[in-house]
Amino acid sequence: MKPQEIARVQAYLRRLLGSDRIQVLAPARSGLTVEVAVEGEVIGTVHRDDEEGEVSYAVTLTVLEEDLPPMDAAPPAAARRPGR
Repeated sequence: MKPQEIARVQAYLRRLLGSDRIQVLAPARSGLTVEVAVEGEVIGTVHRDDEEGEVSYAVTLTVLEEDLPPMDAAPPAAARRPGR
C-alpha cells in the first residue's frame, strides 16, 4: 500500500472506532504486511484488494487468548449489549 492509502485507512479507522490511538503502520520493507496498532501494540493487519478496478481494504484483528480477561470476569454477552 502507498503511504497516502495508509493515511486514509488510518483516518477512517480512527473516525469509525472513535480513537486517535489507532495507527496503521507501513511495513519496514516493501512487500511486507501493513499492520494496525493501538499505542504501539500490533492488533492486526490491513490487506488491499483490487478486483476489476474496485479497491477495498480488509482489516483483520487478532485477539490472543492470553490477552482476554478470565472467563469468570467477563460479563455475559447479553449484559454487554445495551437495549437488549
